[in-house]
Amino acid sequence: MTVTIKDAAGIAAMRVACRLAAEVLDYLAPFIKPGVTTNEIDKLAHDYMVDVQGCIPAPLNYAPHGGTPYPKSICTSVNHVVCHGIPNDKPLKKGDIVNLDITTIKDGWHGDTSRMFIVGDASPAAKRLCQITYDAMWKGIAQVKAGARLGDIGHAIQVFAEAAGYSVVREFCGHGIGEKFHEDPQVLHYGKPGTGMELKAGMTITIEPMINQGRRELKEMNDGWGIVTKDRSLSAQWEHTVLVTETGYEVLTVSSGMPPIPAFIQPQALA
Repeated sequence: MTVTIKDAAGIAAMRVACRLAAEVLDYLAPFIKPGVTTNEIDKLAHDYMVDVQGCIPAPLNYAPHGGTPYPKSICTSVNHVVCHGIPNDKPLKKGDIVNLDITTIKDGWHGDTSRMFIVGDASPAAKRLCQITYDAMWKGIAQVKAGARLGDIGHAIQVFAEAAGYSVVREFCGHGIGEKFHEDPQVLHYGKPGTGMELKAGMTITIEPMINQGRRELKEMNDGWGIVTKDRSLSAQWEHTVLVTETGYEVLTVSSGMPPIPAFIQPQALA
């Protein structure tokens, strides 16, 4: 397993790439309304990244294992789509929930973040799932510091989500990130405290729990990329890129438009 420890220059570059990824989500937020298609959202994101930010959309033509290249610039996962939803021409409707997953490449460095959006208004159950998943991500982030273990992150997320009556997706996880889109280590969203790799200052990882309203079992869509809940229950996901520091963490993908940080989070270096 090869884990990269970023030096001061690498950390500075990661801060830029991650800030830009978060700003794409802020830019897209006003467009997430009933009637818009995810293809239209994808084009808005692509043009903003390329023409305004001078970035490269990392997902576009991404083929990590020699499979079918991903055909779009962002992932748009609607309702029971867990992750890697490919944008299409189906209009979003009132009550839908959608995850927009953004990864930018700026000067060779990757910034990765995702956010849930509620289209128009949604049921209390859908809103609760989105909120609990957001809080679960932060429960995991709060465990990050040099000397902690990856299992501490997963355990905090799993215990919180399952206590709320939800299930945690196990087949997909967070990851190291830097000059490569996906680096070691894998960051599981379940586990036992005190187990797994020890975190070291200078590591940059994503924490991105996928939480299902129903059972955790999944199946793959026919397009070779999209993953859905087997029981067609709703699924939600949030993601931040996090820098491990000697005393805690720095969340690199913060922005002015993101939701408020949960009250249970202690004051930290967030950006």
